Amino acid sequence: MLNVLKIALRNLARYGRRTLLTSSLITLGVVAVLLFIGIAGSFKALMIGQFTDGVLGNLEVHRKGYVASIDNLPLNLNMPPALVQKVEQVLDKTPQIEAYSERLKLGAMFSNFTETTSIRVNGVDPAKEAATIPLMPGRIVEGSKQPPLLKPGEILVPKLLAQGLKVKVGDTVVLVATNLQGSMNGKTFVVRGILDSASGPSGRDGYIDISDARSLLRMTQPEVNEIAIRLKNPAQLDRVYAQLSRELAGVTNKNGKPMLEVHTWAELSPFSSVVNMIDLLNVFIKIMLVSIVLISVLNVMIMAVYERIREIGTISAIGTPPGRILALFLTEGLLLGLGGAALGTAVSLAVIWALNLHKIVFDFARSQGLVLAPSVSVRDVATIAGLVVVMAVLASLQPAWKASRMDPVRALGHV
Repeated sequence: MLNVLKIALRNLARYGRRTLLTSSLITLGVVAVLLFIGIAGSFKALMIGQFTDGVLGNLEVHRKGYVASIDNLPLNLNMPPALVQKVEQVLDKTPQIEAYSERLKLGAMFSNFTETTSIRVNGVDPAKEAATIPLMPGRIVEGSKQPPLLKPGEILVPKLLAQGLKVKVGDTVVLVATNLQGSMNGKTFVVRGILDSASGPSGRDGYIDISDARSLLRMTQPEVNEIAIRLKNPAQLDRVYAQLSRELAGVTNKNGKPMLEVHTWAELSPFSSVVNMIDLLNVFIKIMLVSIVLISVLNVMIMAVYERIREIGTISAIGTPPGRILALFLTEGLLLGLGGAALGTAVSLAVIWALNLHKIVFDFARSQGLVLAPSVSVRDVATIAGLVVVMAVLASLQPAWKASRMDPVRALGHV
């Protein structure tokens, strides 16, 4: 086998220009794929972080059926205290969870005593919300960002509404809401801050203390309709989701049907479609890499067989078995794949290191100065390198098989 390797190396060196060109194409393909994976993966993680750490949390727990009608913010699907306590018991014993925040969401009318418009209101515990959604203070464009996020009697107003109704920090506004029994109630608030949307100018979500929300709805019990969850490691999302879904499925009503459901951020945000597009682009880029390797190696191996027909006939005539000839050409393809994969990986890692050294800073929606940190995992590198080597060998298979099955007499007579 060592002799086959030496001969293969010598043959590749004999056609140095062709070998260099083929290796360069493979290297270019590997660099393009690994750089795209590194940059796109970093962008995706950064954007997901903006939504999960700025609005949604990684996971959310609701009463069954609530999300299906979430646009109406139904109050009849609130979780009573006993049900909330059962959820909290499960969350408290789950070590992957860093924090969680109970929310009471409602629709209301928002007025500056001159004009009125609709608003979505989130009643939250300020300390829990800040721990679960750590980017929330950064969304405050006017007003204090110091903890607590707000106090009873204060409201964070979405920027869109503040501009439309010319509301400023310190102004007094009123919220009017209808409770589950159809009774209307109003409550005045002082504007603590103007809150920017995490997803552009379309946000209409304001925030008040959860005690104020319950008072506004004249609730007799501390109900909630949503529990947002922050994980210590977002990479464990699927695992924790499956675990919570399994454990909360045991919380049933008197008919034995599950009362709760768990949703990931992707099920609640339209941004998930962008994430899916990035993943789809990853697949297309890998297909392009496979095409480059196949065409490059197949071309060079076909030419190698064609130009060395008499040589193949000679080694066949002196007794070289077909299996040895087959191994020789497959080894040449293997070496081309290994060389291109190794060089491409080295160049990719060097470029990624340089990009991290010089920092790529960009703005997304209203977020300023986001830093892109491209990276590739060992798994990504191993997958791409392995894919390149396998495709290089497969591309060499047909020419190698043809060479090993040549008739020595006809090969020696080839001109």
